[in-house]
Amino acid sequence: MTPRAARHGLLLVDKRPGGTSHDVVRSARRALNERKIGHCGTLDPNATGLLLLTVGRGTRLTRFLIGAPKVYEGEIRFGVATDTYDAAGEVTREGSTASLTHEQVVRAMSGFEGPQHQLPPPYSAKKIGGRKYYELARRGEEFERQGKDVEIFQFEATGPLGQPGPHLIPFRLSCSTGAYARSLAHDLGGQLGCGGHLAELRRLRIGSFEVDEALDSQRLEQVGRGAEPLGTDDLGNAWVPFDDIPLPFARVTMDPAQERRIAHGQSVLAPGSEAEEGDWVQLTDNRGRFLAVGAVAERIGSRGLAVVQPKIVFH
Repeated sequence: MTPRAARHGLLLVDKRPGGTSHDVVRSARRALNERKIGHCGTLDPNATGLLLLTVGRGTRLTRFLIGAPKVYEGEIRFGVATDTYDAAGEVTREGSTASLTHEQVVRAMSGFEGPQHQLPPPYSAKKIGGRKYYELARRGEEFERQGKDVEIFQFEATGPLGQPGPHLIPFRLSCSTGAYARSLAHDLGGQLGCGGHLAELRRLRIGSFEVDEALDSQRLEQVGRGAEPLGTDDLGNAWVPFDDIPLPFARVTMDPAQERRIAHGQSVLAPGSEAEEGDWVQLTDNRGRFLAVGAVAERIGSRGLAVVQPKIVFH
């Protein structure tokens, strides 16, 4: 079944370089003939890789999916720092890399792993007072960037310094949501004393979703311009039907009597869930239909039951 026949779910898209993430969303709206489309984290214009688009009712799940950890690969160039922290910016500093060794870089990279308070790049979509950083930066306005607590699970070289090209090192990054690869590249160059910036970036994974299963963004653009509509052969695993969307918490099957209570937003007893008070749960019927997202209000002794209050009801 294609998204044109059932426009509720997730669409995995492999973004090409050059356009913005919002350009991809606009292409998807035209290709699917569906205005209600969101995303679970943008990519910079020059970055490529996985964009996770929420479609139709799927947009109501964006907040649960956007927090998934992400995996990237890319390259960092040493010796040059820029105002955008990537190759698109103006040079702000140049430093010598004559004495820089692969071992020094690897040792410095490992020091960035773990929880940390990270400052976003001055040219980013973060907001202060309702205005985006890059809007203020382009106007030359002074503003104080607000840092964010993030976690870097993995930040390591995947090849020797200089192998992709002079002063470049390839890397793999696994991080929590909200972490900026550009800031890591900039801070790494600063720590090594020679300056640095992000030369290339590709997102490989968001949670359990992988770019290898994604639809090429160029195909979306072609459909939006009147090419043959998307079909099953186009999509493969790139389309996740609404009822099959995996959320990062327990999935519980409800009986028909409880279904009626869910439909009216009334609390229900969820069996077989180990979720604790305050945890989210995904409620489905015995046919696998996605009924609602609820929150555990309380646990009932040792009977494996939880009282769940539906918060977002779909059926």
